[in-house]
Amino acid sequence: MKKTKFIIISSLLFFVVGCSSEKIEKLGAEIKANQKIKISEILSTPNKFIGKKILVEGNVLDVCTDAGCWMDIASDVPNQKIKIKVKDGDIIFPVKAKGKSALVEGVVYSIELDEVEAKEYFLHMAEDAGKEFDSTLVTGHMTIYQIKGLGAEIKM
Repeated sequence: MKKTKFIIISSLLFFVVGCSSEKIEKLGAEIKANQKIKISEILSTPNKFIGKKILVEGNVLDVCTDAGCWMDIASDVPNQKIKIKVKDGDIIFPVKAKGKSALVEGVVYSIELDEVEAKEYFLHMAEDAGKEFDSTLVTGHMTIYQIKGLGAEIKM
């Protein structure tokens, strides 16, 4: 009887532990960096990070539904985010990553846009995300900071 109880309890424990473990989906190059940088730090002092390889972590807010070529990662500060962008086909971020936690290694870069370019850019991003775009929100030149994604790990 004790042996039967042990087998049942062991089997249940194995099943519970096996079911609760998260699957990590690895995309692109293997992540080699080990020191995470807060997204808020990148956005508050971007020139310090331009051209540098960094590691960030955050929840996936949105993913390109067209080609999986970008995903927005939430900052550690409310209402902040950063876009992880890759060349189409280099990495395909899965739409099911939305709402999941992601660890991303990449290089910070900037994009300088005049008002017309900015409106075109945000219209394109809204279309990719299947959202509406209000062009009156763009009122002049802007600099956008993004991360060129090299590798990612998403907890699925």
